[in-house]
Amino acid sequence: MRSSSYLTATLLASLPFAISPAAAAVDNKDPGRFVESLATTGFGVLKGSKAAARGQFRTLLGQHFAVDAIGDRLIRRWRPKVSAAQYQAYKAALPNFIIGTYADRLYDYADASIKVVRVQNQGDNAAVLTQVTKPGERPVNAIWSLSKVGGGYKVTNLTVAGINLAVAQTADFDSYVQRNGFDALIAFMKRRG
Repeated sequence: MRSSSYLTATLLASLPFAISPAAAAVDNKDPGRFVESLATTGFGVLKGSKAAARGQFRTLLGQHFAVDAIGDRLIRRWRPKVSAAQYQAYKAALPNFIIGTYADRLYDYADASIKVVRVQNQGDNAAVLTQVTKPGERPVNAIWSLSKVGGGYKVTNLTVAGINLAVAQTADFDSYVQRNGFDALIAFMKRRG
């Protein structure tokens, strides 16, 4: 899982994984403004201390990401085979796993900028094409998949440079469970968190 997790972390780097008091300024009614304001706020917070950003990551996940839907998608193949207790343990471990796996790697992107290129509305869903640029590097395209939840948008997936983040993480989890079992996946997630 190490090399694939590193790739996933690189992909996640286009996401802002922290939130500041300016979070109220995140506009989740319009998909383009939502992605732009969320990224701007998040990249700004990444310029602060790692401890503060890491501590605020859980808030960001809860407010602006469809964590339950994402988590269910990652184990879709295994869901019918796991017990209710295993499922609850997985759901409890997921946010800390994300934080533990990715948060510290994002500081390389604190000085990145994001530009919304195009928004495609599809009913209650939207796809927002952006370009993420680190100074001195070529822009990387990122497509944010959004769904309207409770009157505002939430992030449901991300595709960066043509690589679908949910598909990559699902493959990692599937491989791990095939080799080690579902309980071992949960234990691994807890160690990473």
